[in-house]
Amino acid sequence: MYPPPLTPASPQDFFTEGLWAQLPLPWQAALATAAPPQLAGLLGGPGGPGAAWPLSLLAFAAATRALAFPRGRPGGSPCPPCQSTRLHPLLRRHVKPKKQHEIRRLGKLLQRLTQATGCDRVVDVGAGQGHLSRFLAFGLGLSVTAVEGDGRLAGMAERFDRELLRELGKTGVPANEGPPWCHQTAPCHRPPSLLTPRGPRHVAGRLDPSAPWGEFLLPPDPPGPGPATRNPLGGPGGSEGGQRVLVTGLHACGDLSPALLRHFTRSPAVAAVASVACCYMKLSTPPEHPSSSPGYPLSAWVAKLPGHELSYRAREAACHALEEYAGRLRGESGCLRAHCYRAVLETLIRAANPSKKRPGVQTVKKAHTLSFPQYARLGLPRVGLDPTTISLDSEAVEAMLEQQHKVVAFFSLTLLLAPLVETLILLDRLLYLREQGFQCALVPLFDPRFSPRNLVLVAARTPLGCRVLSGLDEDSSEDEDTGVAEPSGEKQSPPAPSARREPQ
Repeated sequence: MYPPPLTPASPQDFFTEGLWAQLPLPWQAALATAAPPQLAGLLGGPGGPGAAWPLSLLAFAAATRALAFPRGRPGGSPCPPCQSTRLHPLLRRHVKPKKQHEIRRLGKLLQRLTQATGCDRVVDVGAGQGHLSRFLAFGLGLSVTAVEGDGRLAGMAERFDRELLRELGKTGVPANEGPPWCHQTAPCHRPPSLLTPRGPRHVAGRLDPSAPWGEFLLPPDPPGPGPATRNPLGGPGGSEGGQRVLVTGLHACGDLSPALLRHFTRSPAVAAVASVACCYMKLSTPPEHPSSSPGYPLSAWVAKLPGHELSYRAREAACHALEEYAGRLRGESGCLRAHCYRAVLETLIRAANPSKKRPGVQTVKKAHTLSFPQYARLGLPRVGLDPTTISLDSEAVEAMLEQQHKVVAFFSLTLLLAPLVETLILLDRLLYLREQGFQCALVPLFDPRFSPRNLVLVAARTPLGCRVLSGLDEDSSEDEDTGVAEPSGEKQSPPAPSARREPQ
């Protein structure tokens, strides 16, 4: 489907494995003279003039875009989002602008789901510091249970809740009282500046992806300071109190997202699920992780596809931010040289110790502001090598550094495949839900320039109606202060099983 050198090859292997020479000669000639803005145009955005690409390269780029799920229509200001004035100031505390953008958009979707399903109980799995749960509870008046596997993060979320409640207490609003105007069968209508004093309930526990719904939680790791809490969702017949719940996970890492979908299919207590995935490289896959419940593939149809396997490198590539990198290319950012630095460093590491192949080198902060010797002196000790024993300014090193434009061009080509690999993973999840007989859709909810994992998978036990998932971008005023353009809100359904897509 795509040229072998691009995947599972990594740009850090550019010199050690001679990746440039493996590209077709016409591609080499065009890419070697292309300016970064022209490479941005190849990635699908506005680029510099004058690029003359081989037809085979244009066809390859067009095929990757045609086969990938649409990711919305980013527009507006290219600046990162700033503080959202549409969030109450107390809900903006400890929350970065990117996360503010995400919790507002996902909160809007979840509010629609509560209205469509008639239940206002939400379980936020992988809640972290509780930013989404806090917005859903205090901001939208929903009954929220936040589940987090790291006991320390769960404790921090409770501390943030107490801070907010103290501030509300100063205004004379009593705590833990649900607003009379927020009922599970009716939408909540109130100015965005008002908060309900009912906060989320936090539970420290890990999701067991292979256990039945009644055994939803495992002990937290690391453990929290409080006593162990029983499963807040009850057994397979219903949740606490017998009510149904909505389950959500904002950037649920690795196998956590597939686990949410599996538990949704098993438990009639869950009315709907809204899942935003991330960290695809952490997915369990056979035969790397022999398991009866791998994170990929989920669907029987994808499991039968010849060549459906995805290597660790391919799944890692799917996590890259194509839109953000295209912006760096258009601006000819100095950050681009970091890729070349890492590729040169890999050659020095292997020359010094051939057994060290692609060792994990922690990110060197502001690497693009350093000379290569400065960068190498920071990076080599992290893999157990003494930089004083290695020549860092030899002619060979200089010759490699002069090929930075080729490294950048090669990395740009690999990024063309990132949305395609992500599409296969998410298509597998859509088909899994369809195989189980559920309504489902994929919605580009966030601006992909600021939130690269911007696709939310929504599934429900009953038909939702077209209005629930449409027009999520119509309230453009909510981001007027940020310059953030809203995505298209166009929902997508999986293609028919006869339209096979093979990743390799």
